[in-house]
Amino acid sequence: MLRGLEKTGVLMAALIVTSTFALPFIVVKPNRILQGQGVSLIDALPSGGGIALAGAMVFVALCLLFRLPLSTRLVISSAALLIVILALGAAANAGLPPGNSYARVSPGSGFWLLLFSLSLAFCDMIAKLRLSPAFRLVLLVVATAVISGIFASGVLADISVMKEYVNRSDAFWAEMSRHAMLALGSMLVAFLIGLPLGVICHRISWLRAAALNTLNILQTIPSIALFGLLILPLGWVATHIPGAAAIGISGIGTAPAFVALVLYSLLPVVANTVGGLENVPREANDAARGAGMTDLQRLVSIEFPLTFPSLLAAIRIVLIQNIGMATIAALIGGGGMGVFVFQGLGQSAMDLVLLGALPTVAMSFIAAILLDALVDFSEAPGSEVHST
Repeated sequence: MLRGLEKTGVLMAALIVTSTFALPFIVVKPNRILQGQGVSLIDALPSGGGIALAGAMVFVALCLLFRLPLSTRLVISSAALLIVILALGAAANAGLPPGNSYARVSPGSGFWLLLFSLSLAFCDMIAKLRLSPAFRLVLLVVATAVISGIFASGVLADISVMKEYVNRSDAFWAEMSRHAMLALGSMLVAFLIGLPLGVICHRISWLRAAALNTLNILQTIPSIALFGLLILPLGWVATHIPGAAAIGISGIGTAPAFVALVLYSLLPVVANTVGGLENVPREANDAARGAGMTDLQRLVSIEFPLTFPSLLAAIRIVLIQNIGMATIAALIGGGGMGVFVFQGLGQSAMDLVLLGALPTVAMSFIAAILLDALVDFSEAPGSEVHST
């Protein structure tokens, strides 16, 4: 039943119509570096497929414009996303000149804007439906499976970024593994250092201000500057301390990037630990003391469980931050997906930039959804641990 216009739907509908009719859906280039020629959505698909898809996008825009049931709009936006991605593969196949192995077809600005507007509509429906954490995780698994199936099927094999992947598949997975190691490993070390430091800061008030102010100052240092500042001390350690170089410590490479990510991660860990411990009810501690618990027993059995949602929030902040910042590690030889980003920038090959940037965005997106759901689980009434 229509009940007037949907305010957020007006913007989404305008973006969909603009990307469908005013911007190129694909760009056909003579090779991976030279500029190409944009092709509209209507002209990108053969046998009238472009006209049919443009009509479908107008229908989707109208559905988002009016106040249809949220579940209906969610299904429509999901189906539209899938259709647009499949259409990109078909357009790339049709746009490649026969027998030309150098030509490339890249997604155009119309595709990116269409993908953004439909994704925005999808996320808006998810937020308004207030889905349970379990249902959001199920959606994440289904979406990941569908997207993985699309890539595995070869539908997108003619897209330029996929050709870059085929040429660098071994290096891609090696750098992906290094990127994950940098992000996850630095987060783990930051928690090993930051968790006890946060407990100490909670217990000693004068130390709290000094520690948090110092960590705040570290956060203000630009990442590339911090990488540079670490080159000299780590280079000295590698030169003068026996065995340091053998375990990978050096002035450039993974070591300074790893140390910098740990330093950046300490503030969220320490601050959330202190904040979580401060929110533990006094009554819970008093009851534990009355039961004869020691300080360590109270910390482990009472305070940490009640602080768990705050610690999960710190994990979310640190992991998403580190996934993004690990990209810059490539500038000092630290590896990761930034290798493709900076190689692409140096060669003016934007498809190579996308090969590094898109997986990084995907990793951050998946981590955010997963950890948001876990935080909601921990705060749910009736859960074993809950916030206060």
